[in-house]
Amino acid sequence: MVRVGTCSWADRSTLESGFYPKKVKSAAARLAYYASLFDTVEVDATYYAIPGPETTRLWVERTPENFLFHVKAYAALTGHNVNPQSLPASLREALPESERDRPYTFVHDPGIVKEIAGWFHQALLPLSQAGKLGLVVFQFPPWFRCSRSSLEHLLTCQSMLPDLNIGVEFRHASWLREDSRAEVFSFLKANKITYISADEPQLTDDTTIPFIPGATTDVVYLRLHGRNLAKWHLSGVTSSLRYDYLYSDEELQQFVEVIRAFPDNSVFVMFNNCHAGQAMRNAIRLKALLRGETVSEFPESLF
Repeated sequence: MVRVGTCSWADRSTLESGFYPKKVKSAAARLAYYASLFDTVEVDATYYAIPGPETTRLWVERTPENFLFHVKAYAALTGHNVNPQSLPASLREALPESERDRPYTFVHDPGIVKEIAGWFHQALLPLSQAGKLGLVVFQFPPWFRCSRSSLEHLLTCQSMLPDLNIGVEFRHASWLREDSRAEVFSFLKANKITYISADEPQLTDDTTIPFIPGATTDVVYLRLHGRNLAKWHLSGVTSSLRYDYLYSDEELQQFVEVIRAFPDNSVFVMFNNCHAGQAMRNAIRLKALLRGETVSEFPESLF
């Protein structure tokens, strides 16, 4: 089984790109239109704020029966800073008083992180109960290095979301070096944690990782960020512009070969080059290449 989708369906630059027909204006209509073209999506918005169960219930109602949502873990669960205003009121009150009104803060208290995970788990229940939840995507920060304690931390993350399947994306090169890769993959396999293969620009420091496809569960998850090297770490650039990249047919064909190397796995190819609808363009094109089509033009009716 191969499913192709994108890591957002409603970011601002996509809405401005012409991907959605003019008559498709409401949130319900946009998700329904997206789901008419793709059978999976990764929700990026859950990294910034925990949705209410009423929101995820609407996602269930607005998509076909076989549609799958992957959900990016809320930032506090992966060690990133968060906007305290994005937390439920009771959790915000649990923070030290000096941090409640800051634009961003790190949540250091393990007890509060566990409570946050509980809220997050509850938010995903409608998706899980409907059989529409794929992976919870833990994208760790570049300063999260490979170590024995870091490996054990992965188990802590897994335990905070019982009965849910988690995938991990590493962003520090230490995880995929030759002297550590085998141990990391073995650990993930033993604990049924899905390794996420990320494609991204390649810098000479340790803050980017090579694209090394692999399977540690029955799921292969390719997360494709684009290769905009010039803007990847450029100061002052918006998040969207870092992903301003359109894969060529030649590059997409390389992913076709990767997909074919895993005939016994469920393969998800998720495009995160979500700037100006480029993720949608690449996802549509990859689906065509997988069907054996060679025409390189995009359907004008879709853009």
